[in-house]
Amino acid sequence: MSASAAATGSGGQTGKGGKVVAIVQARLGSSRLPLKSLLTLRGLPIIDWVTGRLARARQLDGLIVAVPDTKLDRVLYEHLERHGVPVMAGPEQDVLARFAQAAKQTDAGLVVRVCADNPCIWGEAVDRLVDHYRKGGCDYAYNHIPRGNLWPDGLGAEILSRDLLDELDSRAKLESQREHCLNYLWDNAESYRIATFDPEEPWLRRPDLKLDVDSADDFRRLALLPLAPDMDAAQIIAACDGE
Repeated sequence: MSASAAATGSGGQTGKGGKVVAIVQARLGSSRLPLKSLLTLRGLPIIDWVTGRLARARQLDGLIVAVPDTKLDRVLYEHLERHGVPVMAGPEQDVLARFAQAAKQTDAGLVVRVCADNPCIWGEAVDRLVDHYRKGGCDYAYNHIPRGNLWPDGLGAEILSRDLLDELDSRAKLESQREHCLNYLWDNAESYRIATFDPEEPWLRRPDLKLDVDSADDFRRLALLPLAPDMDAAQIIAACDGE
């Protein structure tokens, strides 16, 4: 079932082809949970959960982690380099510029935005997102949060064209629109076709589940669950339900 958050206006770009690249937004300077990306969940840093699980998505042609160019985040940069994960450093506060630089560096045609606080991201959810976007009819689509859909929080991602990302980079002027790289799009939702959709399976329709890590409480909750990096969505949901 498809739902549209906005279906008017003529802004944005609708190209559905090109290289599909996931750009992971990661940093160590979170005020609510410092060093979050390198916190160990079941013996593996959260950033490794994200990149490892994301690499299983069949629709991706590549991925890169975009980190701030700070002394603190150099530690994260070097960790990813040691593990053979593509990584680039860009402006700390101007996240939109950092994303645009990463898309240009990887020659992305379509950009899948992923937050590094989603250790349970599911490759199949990303594949379904890419498929939904390529069907046409939208400039931007998402399934990473239960906003107008029934997805759990933290399994999916967001997608837009490289052309649209570059457009946002040129138009966004407010600090809030630079620091949160897709805020300009949401601030001007009437000008873009924004879409989401529901999971097909009834068991996957769980908007009550929060699987991302924003705070110490979130990390504690996930750390106490019997999770493993190779689990699929059904196994993760069963673990959350204590089955």
